[in-house]
Amino acid sequence: MEFPPEWKKFKYRGKTLEELLEMPMDEFIELLPARQRRSLKRGFSEPQRKLLEKIMDARQAIEKGKKVKIRTHVRDMVILPMMVGLTIEVYNGKEFVPVKIVPEMIGHYLGEFSHTTKIVQHGAPGLKATRSSLFVSAK
Repeated sequence: MEFPPEWKKFKYRGKTLEELLEMPMDEFIELLPARQRRSLKRGFSEPQRKLLEKIMDARQAIEKGKKVKIRTHVRDMVILPMMVGLTIEVYNGKEFVPVKIVPEMIGHYLGEFSHTTKIVQHGAPGLKATRSSLFVSAK
């Protein structure tokens, strides 16, 4: 198998994914943008802590060859290097949207990849609609 050239490998602020995984959490937090850094320095909330436990359990289960489904409502969780490779289903207010975590997502929030609104595409007017009733609001 041929590996990509050095310039094509993923790097986050000059660090490879392997370096990020080995790095202590305090050092990793210093690499993040200000908003995420401040959020993580304050500590994890209880739902975030539970999600991290699920992620740790899922990592161990995947190593054993099991398929794992992680579902969460925690949209304000910052994506950490340990999450790379997992598929996390994030609730958008109506359904759980599967989000495959790739290295480029590190430092973003889970909620950024599970949109809560969809694009409104208005269709044609209904049955028995006249040309003048096209523009009347339907209350």
